[in-house]
Amino acid sequence: MFPYLTLNCSILLQNLGKVDRTGDEIFDEHLTNFTRQQNSATRLQKEFNNYIRCVRAVQTASKSLMDAINEVYEGQWTGSEALYAQTNTVEVLFQDFSHKLGDQVLIPLNTYTSQFPEMRKKIDKRGRKLVDYDSQRHSFQSLQANAAKRKDDVKVTKGRETLEEAKRTYEVLNAELHDELPALHDSRILFLVTNLQTLFASEQQFHSETSKVYAELEAIVDKLATESQRGSYTLKKITANSTPSSQPQSPVKANLSIVNNITNGSANNTNGHHLRLEDDEEDTEPSYQNTDVARSAAASRSSSALAAAATVSTTPNTNNNNGIDVVAATQTQPPKTPTPPPQQPLTSSDNKVTTNGATTTDLPPGVLYRVKATYKYVREDVDELSFDVGDIVNVIEYEDPEDQEEGWLMGIKDGTNEKGMFPANFTRPM
Repeated sequence: MFPYLTLNCSILLQNLGKVDRTGDEIFDEHLTNFTRQQNSATRLQKEFNNYIRCVRAVQTASKSLMDAINEVYEGQWTGSEALYAQTNTVEVLFQDFSHKLGDQVLIPLNTYTSQFPEMRKKIDKRGRKLVDYDSQRHSFQSLQANAAKRKDDVKVTKGRETLEEAKRTYEVLNAELHDELPALHDSRILFLVTNLQTLFASEQQFHSETSKVYAELEAIVDKLATESQRGSYTLKKITANSTPSSQPQSPVKANLSIVNNITNGSANNTNGHHLRLEDDEEDTEPSYQNTDVARSAAASRSSSALAAAATVSTTPNTNNNNGIDVVAATQTQPPKTPTPPPQQPLTSSDNKVTTNGATTTDLPPGVLYRVKATYKYVREDVDELSFDVGDIVNVIEYEDPEDQEEGWLMGIKDGTNEKGMFPANFTRPM
């Protein structure tokens, strides 16, 4: 406690001009340079630590993004394996970049800035010893003045020894700092050159390598776009004006194809034609939810195929107001799913009309005829209609006749507003 009190008193006396203060302009210049250098290094360290935290945050975000891209990029698409490999390469590049910044830039920067606190302690100690030296010098001068009157040589001798000890301690520290401060200040250039070269080289390599990876990813997606424009990955519905074999079939249409093959085969056998399934239909069994129902429908219809073929073959061609042709089946063309009747059908004397066995008496406006579901159907597209066994469906016309598809009807479930397409052979006319 007492040494600090003496020191504070000495400083106060110096400020009041009672005690001479030892001046050192060269040291003051070194101290100014040191303070500026320390502040710059501290700011650089702070900002670089923040930068590395941001890089690692981007690394985490990039990994999550690449994982999502791998998830949405379907395996059958072109370049899926190459895309997976390139996204993994992005993660590896981020890891290498982050490690370089930490090991080769941040650690040397921390070592560089760790010199300043120790040097600051030494500067503060030198300041205290300087004040002590000035205080002892003032005390010795007062002691000499009083000793001359009292002739007390012992106190003068002891005072001189204390002064010399204080001077020696101060001068040792002062000399060391006169050497160390300029050396530390000059080291800033070499350190910054080395540190920044490592930083910029790491940045350049990282961005160069990642730009190559992203160029590859862009090329993969461009190729996918080209193939998509060619229709390589498009699932199209089969329309009445299209060739079924030239376009991919939806799952439900594939099931209906099985039904038609079985039913048509039974009809053809009556004319001496041989039923033959393609190899891929023999070996591959569809696994969609309506397949079993479709096969059951096919089995029930196969027994009545001969009678249906004979009945439909005598039906004349009729055109409705929308230009949709109802083509009569022949012996070489098995019966299809019931086709909507004309909008204004011809009526008999008792005002009762039948179309393919469907009664059209007393129907709501816009309803062509009604059908009853013989099998449960679950829709597989948003524009389709689901129903259970026994449900009544009001058959209506397509808004656009060109949208009508072979074997499909458009209807509204009775008692509801549910509207959509449905396979005709899951129902029977009422």
